[in-house]
Order: sequence, then structure tokens, then C-alpha cells
Amino acid sequence: MLTEEERKSYMEAGKIISEVRKDAIKLIKNDTPIIDLVEFVEGGILDKGAGISFPCNVSINEITAHYTSPLGDKNKIVTGDLVKLDLGAEVNGYISDTAVTIMAPGDNLEEVFDDKTLEKNQNIIEASESALNAAIDTIHAGVEIGEIGQAVEDAIHEYELNPITNLTGHSLEHWNLHAGLSIPNYNNHSTHKLEEGDVIAVEPFATDGIGVVDDIPGAYIFSFMRDRPFRMAHDKKVLKHIEHNYRDLPFSGRWLTKDFNKNRLHASMRNLSRAMAIYAYHPLKEKTNGMVAQTEHTIIVEEDGCTVTTL
Repeated sequence: MLTEEERKSYMEAGKIISEVRKDAIKLIKNDTPIIDLVEFVEGGILDKGAGISFPCNVSINEITAHYTSPLGDKNKIVTGDLVKLDLGAEVNGYISDTAVTIMAPGDNLEEVFDDKTLEKNQNIIEASESALNAAIDTIHAGVEIGEIGQAVEDAIHEYELNPITNLTGHSLEHWNLHAGLSIPNYNNHSTHKLEEGDVIAVEPFATDGIGVVDDIPGAYIFSFMRDRPFRMAHDKKVLKHIEHNYRDLPFSGRWLTKDFNKNRLHASMRNLSRAMAIYAYHPLKEKTNGMVAQTEHTIIVEEDGCTVTTL
């Protein structure tokens, strides 16, 4: 069970991130630099008095998750892109996590894509949204996790599309973005039952591909794992800075460039990752280059239903 103060913090974090999400959607259009969208989101969270629970993710088309801009990112949004915006805030260490997918508008949208492609891409977005709604309708204290996955899977299959089976939602706890529970996007036959007061993020991914993601080169999001001895003074300094500032939640390598030279930082981050002092999150891509949509809300499990904090 949540205390009144815990619930209040979860609700405030959800309210803040919902407001930022609604404003950020307006920037998703042709020729918007991805780094501008990312920095708008992260700055907006801080301006509202909350903390950033993870670097803003902007994953496009077949890129499914874990892309945030590195320093100097030159990539831009293009008309017709399926833009997955995944963002989160924390208040007193209590976390919100939400995502939306937008097909980037542009004056030449109907010139770039034929009607069949536009309809297919819109269906991918709607399938993800429908699956999230179906999951929410299923959630209450005592529901088995496998039942939630079944609801997601059924809703996506209604559109003759596939869920991403090797990505899941997750439970949330104080200062813990990915706590112990995984919330699947298909029926994994888990009989674990949710309890009143559990807080979970449900995030259906829908695709016209086979529904499996793989890592791709590069890593722009990291998390602290453990202290390690290093011979090089710069490596020690970077790790100490990370431990002091980002011990609990994921962080962007871009954030560290305020304090460290980018070239030396890159070498140190590679050394820290190899030594498993930090964990590197590689961007994820749908294995068959299928288009992917994601929709996500943070949910408090109640006795007879649930409360969505990120509406």
C-alpha cells in the first residue's frame, strides 16, 4: 500500500510529465532537430520543479527505444516519421514514465507516402494505443501479469500486427525506474498477481515486423552500476561524478559534457562500461526493420481497478 505522501508524489510526477508531453508533441514535425525536442523535454521537466527520471528518448521508425541525442546530434525529424517520444519525471524520487507515437506532419505528407502506407502507419499507432487501453481495462489488484500481456497481444493482433515480445513494461519503486516486475506485451503465462499499491509502467509496442528487437551500435544512455578501481585519474574522476550525481537513475552521456571534455569523456565512458562500472543502453531496432509505435502510461494498481498518473 502507498502512503498518502507517496501517492501524492507519484501523482505530481505524472501531472508534470503529462504537461511536458503535450507541449513537446507540438515540436514533432518536419525538420525539427531531435536534440531540440530532447532538450525541450528535459528542460521543461526541470523548469516545473521535478527531476528527470531518464534521458528523453526519441526513437524513429524501426528504431524502437533507447535513442537520445548525443552532443551535437545533427539528426532531424522528417515528414511521415513514426516518432516515439518516451519521457519521465521524478518528484521526491517517485517516478512517472510515459510515451506517445506521432506520425510527423508536413505539407508534403501525401506526396511522400501513398494512401496504403499512410493507413498502415496510422494503424500501427492505433494498435499500440488500443493495446494500452485494453491493458488498463484489465488492471486491478489480483490480476495475473499474463492476463495483462494477453490483453495487449489480442488488441495488437486485431490490427493484424505484432507486439514486440522482447520488450516489456515494468514496475516502479522509489528511485527505481525498473523495479522487480516485468509487464509483458504478450501472454507469458506469468501467474504473479498485482497487489494494491503496486506502481507499473505499461508500454505496448506494435509493429508490422516480426516483433523482436536487437541492439545496434552506439550508446547514449547509461546507468551507474558499482564503484570500481581505475588506474587513470580521468576515469576515476568521471566515475566519481556519475556516482555522486546519477547513482539511482539513468543518465545521458550528453549531460556529462558540461563538466568534461567530450573526447576524453568518450574514452573514459568506454573504459567504465568495459569494467561494468556503468551499464550502456544500446539503441534497439526492430529485427526486420518493421515500423514501430509505442504508447505508455504509469499506473497505480487499486483494489477494484487502477489510477493512471500520466493522462
